[in-house]
Amino acid sequence: MRLHVVNPNTTASMTAKIAAAARSVALPGTEIDARQPAMGPVSIEGFYDEAFAVPGMLGCIREADRDGADAHIIACFDDTGLDAARAAAKAPVIGIGEAGFHMASLIAARFVVVTTLGVSIVPIEHNLTKYGLAGRCARVRAAEVPVLALEERNADALARISAEITAAIRNDRAEAIVLGCAGMADLAAELAAAHGLPVIDGVAAAVTLAESLVRLGLKTSRLGPYAAPRSKTYSGPFAPFQP
Repeated sequence: MRLHVVNPNTTASMTAKIAAAARSVALPGTEIDARQPAMGPVSIEGFYDEAFAVPGMLGCIREADRDGADAHIIACFDDTGLDAARAAAKAPVIGIGEAGFHMASLIAARFVVVTTLGVSIVPIEHNLTKYGLAGRCARVRAAEVPVLALEERNADALARISAEITAAIRNDRAEAIVLGCAGMADLAAELAAAHGLPVIDGVAAAVTLAESLVRLGLKTSRLGPYAAPRSKTYSGPFAPFQP
């Protein structure tokens, strides 16, 4: 099967890291097609960046659909543009935030999300409520690490994330940790070993869930809000996105 993994920001090095994390857990025979848009922000940190990331990401999904993708994974923990992508894509779409939350709920009664910056806390809390999992998440914590600081092995960034996990175990009674950024994908195993509890990377979780959907032959329902967009005219720079 062919899984399209889209990094909604324009940073190619992050796309490469995400692709490596996806390939490390993919089944034999699963092809990982990782892309990032040519337009949009270099990182997504809050509602403002998210708005400008969606058009380019949808363009990547449209192209991957044409290339025969069996499923799409949105590799931003805010699940940037997930609902729009589900309406537009022929293949099923999974967000890494949604995947991480669901995986955590299968192995722990209480989990904590550790994300990058405080500006991302409310968007993540909104998603937890939308997915019906707010009651299972004890807290969303921010390590105050900019997304792009995760592009290289950064001892200070790792120490900040680790400190938040320590606080989550001590103060929030966390039983599992969900890493709240695709840029943290390569840290999960190390942090799990250091802290002695499950640490979930949303990229890996999304790959395994996407493979399951494809193997079961399940696709997005078109009977509700994910019905295909009605044909209409889009103007200006958005003209290429008209249904």
